Amino acid sequence: MKSKDNGWQTDCLGSGFEMKYVYQPDDYSGHVRCTVIRNRAKERTGKAILYIHGFSDYFFQKEMAEEFIRGGYDFYAVDLRKYGRSLIPGQKMFQVRNMREYFEDIDSALSIMTDDGSTEVILMGHSTGGLTTSLYMAEKPSPLIKALILNSPFLDWNLPLLLRSLAMPIVSRLGRLMPDIQVHQKPDSGYAETLSAEHGGEWAYNTAWKPDILPDPDMGWVRAIHTAQKDLRKRKITVPVLLLHSDESVKKRDPKEKYNRADAILDVESISKYGNRLGDNITEVSFAGGLHDIALSKKHIRKDMYRIMADWLKSNGL
Repeated sequence: MKSKDNGWQTDCLGSGFEMKYVYQPDDYSGHVRCTVIRNRAKERTGKAILYIHGFSDYFFQKEMAEEFIRGGYDFYAVDLRKYGRSLIPGQKMFQVRNMREYFEDIDSALSIMTDDGSTEVILMGHSTGGLTTSLYMAEKPSPLIKALILNSPFLDWNLPLLLRSLAMPIVSRLGRLMPDIQVHQKPDSGYAETLSAEHGGEWAYNTAWKPDILPDPDMGWVRAIHTAQKDLRKRKITVPVLLLHSDESVKKRDPKEKYNRADAILDVESISKYGNRLGDNITEVSFAGGLHDIALSKKHIRKDMYRIMADWLKSNGL
């Protein structure tokens, strides 16, 4: 990558995308950094999007960014610490003990955006990024952020009731004492196979940063998610929220074909239930045939999503 004097480098996405490392204070695992990615509109309006990715993920949704840019918004994204571009050799991927660790990364992006002239920011989060951004807006909302867009936010575990109500609290408590113990998951590459061009899907991405099979999380990660979900239910978000998700989820013993037209990661009923409790100004939209990441669904669904987001932002004066 070509370096620039101010720390910005040409990003791997090309086409006007730049990236910049932000080094954060060391934590329990050593050195830490996040990465801010940007691409700005030709005519600057002060309006900007800040996107936060999900678990086992990083920012690569170039098409979505370009839609916002065409609409006159500057676009920014963060690869959170220990994810994607931000990974440091020898670092444990995705390691987190408290979801609030990511608040520093969001703050760093907002500081850069302010320096760039952003005056109105729309925060957007996908999956665990939706949980993080919701918690951020409920606990320490920046006056710069005027609205929140959630794309299939991880607001509850997609597990049977017994596991959700009994097992996860136990694992969460153990995570305080033994955070590095891994929690084994049954390998399932079904979702990745609907996405990856290597498996006949539409998208090309770095599988070293977004593995086909989700890695086993550790108990510390479980505790971080579980605690954030519980804490969020005690708080309210005051800005308008646009809640996006598929109209159905993949269930156990569903045919493999359903992975191509449903959320294969989370339970959409839980997304709807807890999403509508986030605040007093929630607009919910479900997409027939949508995937877990609506921005990676079939083209006609993505077009609907872009139109709905644009109309909603306009209706809120953004």
